[in-house]
Amino acid sequence: MKTVLLLKEIYSDGFRNIGNYVVRNYFKAFAWFTLAMFSVVLYAFAYRLFTGFVIA
Repeated sequence: MKTVLLLKEIYSDGFRNIGNYVVRNYFKAFAWFTLAMFSVVLYAFAYRLFTGFVIA
């Protein structure tokens, strides 16, 4: 019985920390994706600003 409780504690500790790891990496990837998309928007705006806005 003591072995089963020890294994349960080891597995619960291991899976408790994996949640933080997944969430932390998800937010890190989301932040890089957001930065990339914002840079694309800034590039498009600067391109239209320097080439002139054509209002049709």
